[in-house]
Amino acid sequence: MDDAHRRQVAAERARALWRGEWPTWLLIAVIHGGWYGTLVFWKELGPWLGTAAMIWWCTWFMSLQHELIHGHPTRLPWLNGLFGQAPLAIWYPYQLYRDSHLRHHVDAHLTLPALDTESYYVAPAAWAGMSAPLRALHWFNKTFAGRLLVGPAISIAAMLVEAVRQPLRGDWRCVPMWLGHLAMVAGLLWWVERQSGVPPWYYLLAIAYPAQSLAMVRSYYEHRPAAEHKQRIVLNEAGPVFRLLFLNNNLHLVHHDLPSLPWYLLPRVYRARCSAYQARSGGFHVQGYAVLMRRYAFRPVDAPVHPHLPEQAHEVDRRTAHV
Repeated sequence: MDDAHRRQVAAERARALWRGEWPTWLLIAVIHGGWYGTLVFWKELGPWLGTAAMIWWCTWFMSLQHELIHGHPTRLPWLNGLFGQAPLAIWYPYQLYRDSHLRHHVDAHLTLPALDTESYYVAPAAWAGMSAPLRALHWFNKTFAGRLLVGPAISIAAMLVEAVRQPLRGDWRCVPMWLGHLAMVAGLLWWVERQSGVPPWYYLLAIAYPAQSLAMVRSYYEHRPAAEHKQRIVLNEAGPVFRLLFLNNNLHLVHHDLPSLPWYLLPRVYRARCSAYQARSGGFHVQGYAVLMRRYAFRPVDAPVHPHLPEQAHEVDRRTAHV
């Protein structure tokens, strides 16, 4: 950041309107209250409206978890984490998401397989050893429809495989985390069925999986390979619904520049320096998610194999290709 940028960000943070981070506190109350209230009034809402509402709450909760990880609404990580521990969206332990996502914020590693924890690209050595059906699956995952349909399954399967492999390799550090998460999931599914009559299979397949699909709308073409690492990060000028659902994380380059900036200030900082940010992104600019859906519904946005890995990434890939 130059001096003018620093002054603008400091001024936004210091405004009396935002002191105490009340928008995030309000968000915490609305999301948790909405999730709970939907289940309490499930029979009155009916399965169609109730399911749609639950998908929204679970997706919004994942966006909230992202804010908690980045130090909001307090400076106490353990306190922020309390609001994100409940497995409302089921699949990922909060601690795993926290640690993985913070590693993702090494911008020089963005998109690089085995270095970027959120990369959707495959290293050439791994691709060479893949079967034809698995390659087809990765190609399908590069379409908008594929990311919604199979993207969650690919990510969940990869996470679970790694969770099993770690203790088999003698690494038991994550076992307590997984045991705690599974216990909370079991307790949550038991309570949901007792409270609202929603069976566990329905919550998993009709609520939690679609919520993960909806969350993946944001990450679809969120990063691309580029020589300059800031040009790997998108600026997506989404509409108001998706901006609210994703807590303005669609302005992803601004978030990567200022990861501690709260969600409600991202648009203000972007609008003040819009031209500069678009120049820094190298033209990686999208006018909303509907554009991506129309253009790439059944057409890959790019290739699943990373086109240009630096030498250090090749070294990591060679070490991990057979893990």
